[in-house]
Amino acid sequence: MRKLFAFNLISLDGFFEGPDQDINWHNVDEEFNEFAIEQTSAVGALLFGRVTYQLMESYWPTADALENDPAIAGIMNSVPKLVFSRTLEKAEWNNTRIVKENIEQEILNLKKQPGKDMAVFGSANLLSALVQMDLVDEHRVRVNPVLLGNGNPLVKSMEARVNLRLLQSRTFKSGNILLYYEPVR
Repeated sequence: MRKLFAFNLISLDGFFEGPDQDINWHNVDEEFNEFAIEQTSAVGALLFGRVTYQLMESYWPTADALENDPAIAGIMNSVPKLVFSRTLEKAEWNNTRIVKENIEQEILNLKKQPGKDMAVFGSANLLSALVQMDLVDEHRVRVNPVLLGNGNPLVKSMEARVNLRLLQSRTFKSGNILLYYEPVR
């Protein structure tokens, strides 16, 4: 059975983006790029909310992405993608399908299919919904050594606490720490 993991970069004070969707504080270097290629290569499907999907779609198919980051761009452009949105009418990025309703059943069906694991990148609103439905099997959180003071939190309005168990951690030369957690069920 496939699992669904969420991967996000956050500040030490828990924001995945600063005001106005600012992510210029993400500490990205060659070591992170190697990790990103390894992780993204192991993904069989990407799940996005509308906002993150539109941001990703506006970059990864471009000539800049193909020139500056060809390995990740190749993966991002070829892997199947699902965008969960009630308002998006069309998705033109290669291998993308829009899901407007029955999110829980859609993901449960995808988990039963053979193949590589699925990932949610960014997509705080979608992630919050998936956490509440107990559909996220693993959280991968890369903590950046920065305090933003405000911005958008990783998970928004939750109805109930979710306890997590640390599976592993990894430190990077940049000062970032990657934490792997699973829900305690």
